[in-house]
Amino acid sequence: MYDKHINLGRFTPELLDSIIRRASQIRNPGEQIAFLSQQFLGTAYAASTLSGSLGIPEMFVMNLERVDCFTFIEYVEAMRLSNSYADLELNLKRVRYRSGNIDFTKRNHFFTHWIESRKETIDDATDATGGTQTITIEKLLNIKEDGTCFLPGIDPVLRELHYIPTESLNAAGLDKLRSGDYIGIYSFAQGLDVSHTGIFVRHKDKAVLRHASSQNNFRKVIDEDFRAYISSKPGIIVLRPKDVQADFVPHIK
Repeated sequence: MYDKHINLGRFTPELLDSIIRRASQIRNPGEQIAFLSQQFLGTAYAASTLSGSLGIPEMFVMNLERVDCFTFIEYVEAMRLSNSYADLELNLKRVRYRSGNIDFTKRNHFFTHWIESRKETIDDATDATGGTQTITIEKLLNIKEDGTCFLPGIDPVLRELHYIPTESLNAAGLDKLRSGDYIGIYSFAQGLDVSHTGIFVRHKDKAVLRHASSQNNFRKVIDEDFRAYISSKPGIIVLRPKDVQADFVPHIK
């Protein structure tokens, strides 16, 4: 067994049930994500809301009152995979942990862990978006330049990463992005895949990054102009939600 902490913030089970059921009627997965993520606009930012480490047993946490950039997209993705509030806890386990096992060592700590552990629901769309401009690089995730770990107790993993350099992301590439794409801001740092995550949302002719901002003048979930935001960033990794049928039943090994 494991301990758990549930904080729904301004939501209630009834409101979440209504939101999730409305989203489940949207057939386009990207539009589902745009709708669900919109419900979090204004939600406060907070780091380190999860509990667990090498020496501390993992606790299952669902904290909708305060989110960071990664828990924000975890909650949205778990809601997308649900047909009702009753499904949410189980789907959050599937999204956050490999095989749904509540264990610090099984948690998807890195954005690109989703490429391996979420194959049935997520595609790596970076190549399809960037085309010949996409760069491929191998990185040993979790190992810093000095040889120590970002996350003690988590095994390093050698991963082939694909990212689109910001200076190469032309208008054609931007046009290939879809509402609901999960965006990772590529990091040049050794041992990291991304430094930040968010959701690409297209409003008619305007594109925004919807994300939990840690900037002191925001510290909440906001929409920022996509081009302006990434202009000073190294590049992006694009993960795209697959269509999930309404009768999808979560499975935990």
